[in-house]
Amino acid sequence: MIMKAMFIFLAAMHLCLAAVAATNTRVPPAGLRIGDVDHEELSAGVAQLGKEIQALRVELASRPPLLELLPDVQIFHKAVDWPLRYDEFYRSNEVAVARNLLKQGMERAQQLRSGKAPWITATGLVVRGYVSKIDGSVEPYGLVVPANFEPTMHTPCRLDVWLHGRDNNLTELKFIADRQRSFGEFSPARAFVLHPYGRYCNAFKFAGEIDVFEALEHVKKSYPIDSSRLAMRGFSMGGAGAWHLAAHHPDVWAAAAPGAGFSETEDYTGALTKGTKLSTWEQKLWQLYDATDYAANFFNLPVVAYNGTDDKQRQAADMMEKAMRAEGLTLTRVWGTNVGHKYTPESKREISKFVDDAIERGKEASPNEVRFTTRTLRFNRAPGVEVLGLQQHWLRADVIVTETDQRLEIATTNVTEFKIARAVKAALRDVRVNGEPVRATARTEADRAIVHLLRQRDDSWIDGSVPAARSTTLRKVPQLQGPIDDAFMDSFLIVRPTGKPQNEKVRAWISTRLAKATNEWRAQFRGDARVKDDVDVSDADIAAHNLILF
Repeated sequence: MIMKAMFIFLAAMHLCLAAVAATNTRVPPAGLRIGDVDHEELSAGVAQLGKEIQALRVELASRPPLLELLPDVQIFHKAVDWPLRYDEFYRSNEVAVARNLLKQGMERAQQLRSGKAPWITATGLVVRGYVSKIDGSVEPYGLVVPANFEPTMHTPCRLDVWLHGRDNNLTELKFIADRQRSFGEFSPARAFVLHPYGRYCNAFKFAGEIDVFEALEHVKKSYPIDSSRLAMRGFSMGGAGAWHLAAHHPDVWAAAAPGAGFSETEDYTGALTKGTKLSTWEQKLWQLYDATDYAANFFNLPVVAYNGTDDKQRQAADMMEKAMRAEGLTLTRVWGTNVGHKYTPESKREISKFVDDAIERGKEASPNEVRFTTRTLRFNRAPGVEVLGLQQHWLRADVIVTETDQRLEIATTNVTEFKIARAVKAALRDVRVNGEPVRATARTEADRAIVHLLRQRDDSWIDGSVPAARSTTLRKVPQLQGPIDDAFMDSFLIVRPTGKPQNEKVRAWISTRLAKATNEWRAQFRGDARVKDDVDVSDADIAAHNLILF
């Protein structure tokens, strides 16, 4: 049995933070000094709201539906508390903004105490919160709720995800204030629009990627969302996030519309032309996030790219266009004439029509033809396809599925195990892999038939759903496939050593490294990392968390 715990050393946190903390520059930057009177007033307000939250935690313990809404209050507390603690006020008007957010937090707390939560049925601009599985932090998100929404509505609605651009001053305070005053670049009628915070400014990768999906799942639990009509959109840094999330998760979206941004590492950064010595493993790991390596996945996902003709960030779409062309695909592009890093009214109308048309068609759960490529089991799903094993990680792996006349033709490269889901069970009577017929029992799940195939040493394929076919050898599987970054994309626990080292300098060094790791996580991923002494780690901790050993 493979335990969920992942035991790794100090180098893990160092490697993961290196991508976002390559310099000693503070991120977020140091803010303005606010007046003593304002600081004292806001601190008192934070303390009062904190007491209300603690009291509600006790009072609502017997009322789980209301207790689950407590993060909708906590986001206001965190939005003011952290700028006070960590010197993150950047504009003089943010003191007034903080007062307003504390007021809203108190109003929601009082409403919860009386058994009410009017914001969950409100339309227009709404801010919500959830507790992240990664570190237990409370994370905010913005939501545009369509005017036609009613609490009794049962018809599933379209949802667009909009990823924001880079802003080094984008604290929770500024994010929440922005999400209460602006509908954003695109706000389609009769559609929800989710604005994830993304845990600050990491291009919606790493913990920022998980934030998008955690926020999306939270929305789905609260509102009638049609999972077959989800659109991925974003601009600038958000465009980079849109390229990443669309290319790597083609099973989720019905349409994608990235604007500007970046899509790969080598050309965008010029990393190999600046005289920097990069190891082969560093270059190999570019395949984790480079959207160009996953360009084939747009075979089943309509995508439209936008750039201003004078925008240097057109490079992202240029590289994706080249990568898609190599896969026999054509990238639809919309241009803003004679403009730089912004949309034009005409381009927004053209993009909206493309996305609206794709959403109207909806995402097919089991298309007649699917093309899927990956380099890692971290990204292992396409419509109707789930890859469960690779011959060699960090080499291209493909699954191509074609269904005709009740025959299922499957072509694979560098794949050892996969599942195929089809809408009609009869279509699985004749299954061929790489031209050879295979015997496999299709099992029914809901309205779909699932066939599970496992590759043998002689390149033949057998039914992978038979327990006897499965090897007990330890191997990489989805969610336990690495690299080290993977440990920080799920619940993790930092383990602090209490033993006596052979060298006291080692103890001092570990202490400073641990403090830097937790400080950087808090600053750049907006959460307090869980930390425990090694002697206090329990079996339950090992089962629940990835362990980061210092």
